[in-house]
Amino acid sequence: MDLPIVYHPDYVAPLPPDHRFPMPKFRLLHDLLLADGVIHPCQVHFPELPPREWIEQVHTSDYVRDYCQGTLDPKAQRRIGLPWSPALANRTCIAVGGTLLTARLALQHGLACNTAGGTHHAFPSYGSGFCIFNDLAIAARVLLAEGVVNQILIVDLDVHQGDGTAFIFQSEPQVFTFSMHCAINFPGTKQTSDLDVPLPEGMEDEAYLQTLADYLPDLLSQVKPDLVLYDAGVDVHLGDRLGKLGLSDRGLLCREMQVLTTCLGQGYPVASVIGGGYAEDMQALVYRHSVLHRAASDVYRQLT
Repeated sequence: MDLPIVYHPDYVAPLPPDHRFPMPKFRLLHDLLLADGVIHPCQVHFPELPPREWIEQVHTSDYVRDYCQGTLDPKAQRRIGLPWSPALANRTCIAVGGTLLTARLALQHGLACNTAGGTHHAFPSYGSGFCIFNDLAIAARVLLAEGVVNQILIVDLDVHQGDGTAFIFQSEPQVFTFSMHCAINFPGTKQTSDLDVPLPEGMEDEAYLQTLADYLPDLLSQVKPDLVLYDAGVDVHLGDRLGKLGLSDRGLLCREMQVLTTCLGQGYPVASVIGGGYAEDMQALVYRHSVLHRAASDVYRQLT
């Protein structure tokens, strides 16, 4: 049996050539995984455009309408940090469907990986930090509403705190939010997750992995989730433009293996999204994102 992979073929939206964070990495990630034999075309699943009602389980109807129609006020648009276009609005909605599809596949197969996702800075009524709709939160809410799960653990290892996700679920006992992030980094004002682990600037592989080991196994035993939603942001890498931590390529691989083997070893299914990553060297950035899928493929083969 092969690891399920969710890919968004239309995820790349046209952006100005001088935009700070061009977005071909989603397509390039898919192409690299195929070229390196990490995945095969038969493993790839394609998401559909989700009903607006799913998005509105987390976001206000006014915000969803205004963003999708391109009528968001300029200040709110600037806060997102991405120029609006119909293509961007469409792929944003499809990305939500992609993370939900990843979660459903994880429940079915034990593990599934997205080639996008992790927009954890989006709040109910506004977007922030290149995040428009909170795909993790929407997937959690939809699955809970359907009754297919009763308890979800969100493991957010992006270098930035998952502030939008923390805010959305601050009074939700069925979703436990865990964010391990650089203390001195965006967002300036942190929200309160169920468990926040702020890390010192410059933390390297060994200390990072030991800190994760100090929390994750006990957290799984405490929460006993029906599903783990894992945000595998690679902006913890020492070469990231916005990161401020010091993980190496090897550290990233060890992190992914540690998370996946710990969760799956205790019998908890994992749906993974790629989270943040920012670099001038697009090839290096895409490789960092691919580490999640490489580790997941190895772990999946070992377990099946």
